[in-house]
Amino acid sequence: MATWKIIVIVLVVAVAAILLYAWTRPDTFRVQRSIAIKAPPDRIVALIDDFRAFPQWSPWEKRDPNLKRSLSGAPKGKGAKYAWEGNSQVGSGSMEILEATPTRVVTRLDFLKPFEAHNTAEWTLVPAGDTTTVTWAMYGPSPYISKLIGVFMSMDSMVGKDFEAGLAAMKAVAEK
Repeated sequence: MATWKIIVIVLVVAVAAILLYAWTRPDTFRVQRSIAIKAPPDRIVALIDDFRAFPQWSPWEKRDPNLKRSLSGAPKGKGAKYAWEGNSQVGSGSMEILEATPTRVVTRLDFLKPFEAHNTAEWTLVPAGDTTTVTWAMYGPSPYISKLIGVFMSMDSMVGKDFEAGLAAMKAVAEK
């Protein structure tokens, strides 16, 4: 058999194996990070449930100095809406707060660019003495194309560092 035929067969088998492996991956994903902040929950939740506070700590706000943002709906808490349109590093999309309590904020997160995705972002705050542990999570469906991309690059590696940077900035603001 010619060498080029062997190479083609090996490539076809490798591609098929990757496609099959991607198909077996989970149908959902979850990324989360936590940080301890020396501040009461009410000071921290005010940074989360009021989209006007996002520029103080959101890691994506700093990536595009010309970011266009619009706020609508409630001024804060449940029903508050935030839409953005930015450069290739931040893309475009929208968020709406679905639930806001003194220790939990849940948003629907709809990305439009660079790719369409519909996820949930959740912040939970657990007070203990003078410290509050804040956990920021994002979760949602993992369609086949996401599973395939996930073979080479995980959602955790794509978003985890941004969550860490955002939580560190939130800590700096809340502890002032």
